[in-house]
Amino acid sequence: MLSFLARRLVAAAATLAAATVVVFVVLEVMPGDPALLMLGTEARPDTLAALREQMGLDRPAPVRYLAWVSGLLTGDLGRSMTYGVPVAELVADRLAITVPLAGLAILASTALALPLGLYAASRRGRPGDFGVMAFSQLGVAVPNFWLGILLVLVFSIGLGWLPAGGFPGWQAGIGPALAALVLPAVSLALTEAAILARVARSAVLETLGEDYVRTARAKGLSNRAVLWGHVLRNALIPIVTLVGLQFAFLMAGTVVIENVFYLPGLGRLLFQAITQRDLIVVKDVTILLAAMVVLVSFAVDLLYAVIDPRPKAGS
Repeated sequence: MLSFLARRLVAAAATLAAATVVVFVVLEVMPGDPALLMLGTEARPDTLAALREQMGLDRPAPVRYLAWVSGLLTGDLGRSMTYGVPVAELVADRLAITVPLAGLAILASTALALPLGLYAASRRGRPGDFGVMAFSQLGVAVPNFWLGILLVLVFSIGLGWLPAGGFPGWQAGIGPALAALVLPAVSLALTEAAILARVARSAVLETLGEDYVRTARAKGLSNRAVLWGHVLRNALIPIVTLVGLQFAFLMAGTVVIENVFYLPGLGRLLFQAITQRDLIVVKDVTILLAAMVVLVSFAVDLLYAVIDPRPKAGS
């Protein structure tokens, strides 16, 4: 077990180290002047020189890289050129929106996909199975931003039940804050649920052919008890894998939805930083999103050790 965890930790650390190198090289080492990119071609030479000095571009690339990485390790992410505040403060404010949004989306996706996948697998080849597969195909084909616009038209403009966009802040109360996240979370969840339902169906169908399932049925257990008590636990490995990947994707891929609903989350911050040429924010937020993906993947590996005994046996 300890050997298994050690290998996963080393792999996670190596992945993060490689990500920092790639991000640094793309934004600061490749041909082009980051200061000129931020200020534009009409910037005065003395202004460019001052910004290069402020960004440390007058120092060698290895020195700048080590200074940036040491800042990441100590929580010093630098200062935004656009907002004039520490990047860590910006990120903390935006994470307070993006993390609940991704959490609501993955909870809704899982709560919808698991019953649908079990239902389709238990009725293989029947109308219920075809209906779930049709929903899955439609969900994969429809872009989440287009679905978000439809939800706004129906539930905000048409029925007036939920806000069309913006975020009142958590200080306005849990109710108004969650209400502002419902439509974007549903927009994200339906697409992910369509994919997860297909994977759950396939995993359950594979497990239904095992000997222990036939034994459970021979003991007189109902189909519902067999599915939820025996089949689902043993089909969880691919399901947990996909849920972990989907959560990581939702954390790193909310740029479009946050812009559709005008949510001041981490994805919108990254979009604004790119359009405003605030490369310091772009660099820090990009590596933060990469770290989230790596950490979620590591958490999924830990869940393997709980759900499936085989990783323990191999350690």
